[in-house]
Amino acid sequence: MTFLCRFLIFFALLGAQIHFISSVTDSGDAAVLKSLKDSWQNTPPSWQNSDDPCASWDGVSCKNSRVTALALSTVGLVGNLIGDIGGLTELTSLDLSFNQGLKGSFPPLIGDLQKLNILILSDCSFSGIIPEEIGNLGELSFLALNSNFFSGPIPPSLGKLSKLYWLDLADNQLTGTIPVSTVNSPGLDLLKKAKHFHFYKNRLSGSIPPQLFSSDMVLLHLLLDGNQLTGTIPSTLGLVQTLTVLRLDGNALAGEVPSNLNNLTSINELNLANNELTGPFPDLSLMNYLNYVDLSNNSFDPSDAPSWFSTLPSLTTLIVEHGSLRGLVPDKLFSFPFIQQVKLRNNSFNGTLNLGGKVGEQLQLVDLENNQISALALSENSNHTLNLKLAGNPLCTGSLSNLSFCQGLQQAGKPYSTSLAHCGGKSCPSDQKLNPQNCTCAYPYEGELYFRAPSFRDLSNVNLFHALEMSLWVQLGLNPGSVFLQNPFLNTDDYLQVQVAQFPSGGLYFNSSEVEWIGLQFASQIYKPPPEFGPYFFIASPYHFPGY
Repeated sequence: MTFLCRFLIFFALLGAQIHFISSVTDSGDAAVLKSLKDSWQNTPPSWQNSDDPCASWDGVSCKNSRVTALALSTVGLVGNLIGDIGGLTELTSLDLSFNQGLKGSFPPLIGDLQKLNILILSDCSFSGIIPEEIGNLGELSFLALNSNFFSGPIPPSLGKLSKLYWLDLADNQLTGTIPVSTVNSPGLDLLKKAKHFHFYKNRLSGSIPPQLFSSDMVLLHLLLDGNQLTGTIPSTLGLVQTLTVLRLDGNALAGEVPSNLNNLTSINELNLANNELTGPFPDLSLMNYLNYVDLSNNSFDPSDAPSWFSTLPSLTTLIVEHGSLRGLVPDKLFSFPFIQQVKLRNNSFNGTLNLGGKVGEQLQLVDLENNQISALALSENSNHTLNLKLAGNPLCTGSLSNLSFCQGLQQAGKPYSTSLAHCGGKSCPSDQKLNPQNCTCAYPYEGELYFRAPSFRDLSNVNLFHALEMSLWVQLGLNPGSVFLQNPFLNTDDYLQVQVAQFPSGGLYFNSSEVEWIGLQFASQIYKPPPEFGPYFFIASPYHFPGY
């Protein structure tokens, strides 16, 4: 046999061996996905019609026959996240959000997905602990495990995820303390690139560690509301001058508010309500961008209204209920150009309430019930839509007791809803809804948008909600006018909650790929609402495909 023949045979055998190895590798990814298909109910129809996931399975992206992304948001999956998923070693993005039928534990083998950049399991029904192995995902930048039933502690190994910028563990059942680094263990203080710490509505306890904060952090949102935290607010928090939203409400924090919190000059929303804070009333005079502040239900020292009540012109909402405040209510507060709500009930304000000067055009509510106000000055040009509440004041006795502001009878403006007036009263079958764009019946993609820190409280503002509608149809690629908003309200967590329905551009239904894509836009925060609405999360309703 000539050398040339031997050379050709060698490379033919080598090529066959390489093809065999590649096929084995490729079949490994296919085997994992087929095992997932066998363990899940309601997988997309395309998963039933082909044996090649990379060729035609909805929600599966591949490169060189390896699975790189799995995006199955809102398709109604039912089952568990089996441990075999750790075999998808080329996976960079995993989104299973808004599938409330997915349950069971978080498999430790997910720590083998060391190329994973995005991991989203929002609004499923997973339970058990978050395993330490999650700290092996060194490429992870976006982690959303919110709105599940995870329990146990926050794993300290999260501190190893040096590229993480989004960390959302909110609305679970997590317990224990907030982990910070030690000689032998990492902690969340090492996450210098993180912009979002969302830990609200858990059962976290202990104090907020001073070590958690430093001047080289870039946090924008720190959301710790609705936990069981104790101790004091650490003064190191004042070092994180990038913060725009700070929510510590609904805990058991005590002691004085550190004076250097006033250094957080970029803050838009500050909520310290419903704690056990004491000492001097906080000085917020440097927070010139502050829109919303709530300091209610603490035990601050009795004092007159602080000077910043008259000097922060960006304020839209001021809430200090049960605040030990006394003296006169500064009349300049009511003239701020953006002020919408002033809620100061259950204090000891006295004297004359002066609304006789200039009153801001957006002012809708002034609630001063249960104070010591003895007189009221109103001008003839006062805002006639103002909801004024003064019941429980000396003013509201005798001949004035029957006035509407003494009986709490006035109501705020009607909350916004997308108009269907042009549809002439047309109705749809019970399982469909009316598309405001063309007045046809269809199956919309529905859910609830929750805005954690809106800069406004006027829920009848047509312009703001029109802007929200437009942002949805533009960014989600829908026909103009094909978004329906309904029933915006402030829930018990003080989040703005809005019902949203988005309609397909053609026909009755979205297809599964479209539903998965829309879900991903919300779950991964690709969709951006108008800035006035602030940070959000989305809870999708199950989407019922034809034939399911």
